[in-house]
Amino acid sequence: MAFKLLAVSAALIGFAVTGAVIPGVCDEVSQTAPVRVAAASQQAAPDFTGINTWFNSKPLSLADLRGKVVLVDFWTYGCVNCVNTLPHVTDLYAKYKDRGLVVVGVHTPEFPFERSASNVQAALKRHGITYPVAQDNDSKTWNAYRNQYWPAQYIIDQNGKIVFQHAGEGRYDEIDRTVAKLLNASS
Repeated sequence: MAFKLLAVSAALIGFAVTGAVIPGVCDEVSQTAPVRVAAASQQAAPDFTGINTWFNSKPLSLADLRGKVVLVDFWTYGCVNCVNTLPHVTDLYAKYKDRGLVVVGVHTPEFPFERSASNVQAALKRHGITYPVAQDNDSKTWNAYRNQYWPAQYIIDQNGKIVFQHAGEGRYDEIDRTVAKLLNASS
């Protein structure tokens, strides 16, 4: 019995240290679980809803962003997988913001301490995030997208259609190519 308990404890510590996902325990996904929306099944992107606090921006709507390429990034600052994606999202924003890309971070908390606006503001400063971030404390935008994972990225074309979706870390080159292709199509 003691050996079994020791083995389970060691496995849990290993998962915690490596940032691995324990299926059924954590809603974060690893880079091995990508999700894409095929071009043939493009759907209209839901608007931002139930947002009480916006950082780095006035309140935004997808109608206001029509004609732009939009990357919606669902994240929370307490999620190690989300934090690992932030340098890539901020680099993408820096690279393409002057060409028509708008990045909107949707901070949807998993834990009560992540609901604090001052904690979110500190995380934005800590990670150098200057793009708009919506605080989705009631998960209304999360639910509108039928999102299930942290992190998750949705690329929305100039017509307001979701053309790419990915959950987890990775696929950064594919995300970059998708944004570049959409931006080149409009120039």
